[in-house]
Formats: sequence, C-alpha cells, structure tokens
Amino acid sequence: MFTTVLIADDSQFMRNHLKHLLSNDNFKVVAEASNGCEAITLFQKVRPDVVLLDIIMPYKNGLDALNEIKKHNPKAKVVICSSMGQKTLIMEAIKLGATDFIVKPFFHELIPILKKITS
Repeated sequence: MFTTVLIADDSQFMRNHLKHLLSNDNFKVVAEASNGCEAITLFQKVRPDVVLLDIIMPYKNGLDALNEIKKHNPKAKVVICSSMGQKTLIMEAIKLGATDFIVKPFFHELIPILKKITS
C-alpha cells in the first residue's frame, strides 16, 4: 500500500526532485501544485496522506495554505519543505499545525520523517 503525497512547490525542478526521491520508496505522488491556492484545491480534491509544502510560493504562501488545509482537515499531515529555515518561520509553521519542517536541501531527512508520521 502506497502513502499518497501532494507536493506543493513553485519550482518544477524541486517538484521533480521530490517526486524522484519519493518514487524510490513506498510513496506515490498523487498531485502537484505550483502555488498555495492550487495546493488547497488539490488537497480537498485528492485527500493525500501527506502534503509537502514550500513556504515561498505565488498567490498564497505556504503558511497561509497550511492554515487553510488545517481548517479543512485538522488531522492533515503537512511537512514544510523550505529553504527559509529561520527559527521564526519554523515556529510559525509548527504553531499553525505543520507536522514537521525540513530545510532545503537536506532531503536525506525526508523519507525517515514521512515514514515516522505515516506509520
């Protein structure tokens, strides 16, 4: 059984990179969003097990998208994947309900975190 994942990042390169990392394990990318608005819409549509969410995106940033996703499903598992690793942003994301936070490019932590939160 696959764990379904929604990737939300404005960089096509980063979405492809994350998809590649996940494809080597028991995860299936079921949707991709290039901005926060798309992330919210796709989350409601496909109901993934986990959302990987960038912070800096057009139209609606990742923290606003996180807030909306958690309003729709307070139990949603959302991992913030951002190059913006300032402590204040990490604390804000956790306060809004993020399950975890990974600072790009340290994706060696990604699979262990996803396995931990989906087991």
